[in-house]
Amino acid sequence: MELSIAGKTAFVTGGNIGIGRAVSLSLARCGADVALTYFSHQEEGEATVKAIQEIGRKAFAFQLDATNSENVSDVVGKAAQALGGHIDILMNNAGHLVGRSPIAEMTDEHWFKTINVNLTSTFYCTRAVLPFMNTGWGRIVNMSSLAARNGGGNGATAYAASKGAVIAFTRGLCKEVADQGITVNAVAPGLILETPFHDTFTTDEAIQGAINSTPLKRGGTPDDVAGAVLYFVSELGSFITGEMLEMNGGLYFA
Repeated sequence: MELSIAGKTAFVTGGNIGIGRAVSLSLARCGADVALTYFSHQEEGEATVKAIQEIGRKAFAFQLDATNSENVSDVVGKAAQALGGHIDILMNNAGHLVGRSPIAEMTDEHWFKTINVNLTSTFYCTRAVLPFMNTGWGRIVNMSSLAARNGGGNGATAYAASKGAVIAFTRGLCKEVADQGITVNAVAPGLILETPFHDTFTTDEAIQGAINSTPLKRGGTPDDVAGAVLYFVSELGSFITGEMLEMNGGLYFA
């Protein structure tokens, strides 16, 4: 068994920055052609495509609103065509905290925006990709979070709920598609530095507090998460499905 995924094709949502960019590059280094999406930060998407092409793999970038069903269907179809008519690997990475708000003060808009960007987007992209995952081999990896396990930080209840639902979605879906040779797993990162998420929503004091509480005494990196994704999509993880991998340096485990 090996880590190589030579000749495979991948669709990575939010693959232009942070964890998504690390996953896109890692998949390419292991032999996959990659179609990535971005909602904003187009320049970063184009830069990631260029970096993948320099590795020697094909790469494409598409603007995508993953909460818009029609847009998802259109972009997935174009991506599949660019990749040769099939998609072997789906990384449902796109997601966001949206903002921090206690439930008692939360608006309907905040709640549904959080659910849509984290959970509904995963549903839309998976539904659209599955018809193109048609070779008898497929890998789906969904992005959950430590928040799904511990309820999240202050004002993150909606986010925690959406990421918890991603775990349930992962476990239900894996049984639906197993007879097609498709595995479905999730990763649940804790504090991952060098990402827009914590740059936007987490104070320096909170970051340092999390590091101090983590047995490994450091935050994770996007490449740490990419390594776990590679395990799931390679032959090394071929008998694993319906699982969620905790990635938090020992800060939390069930």
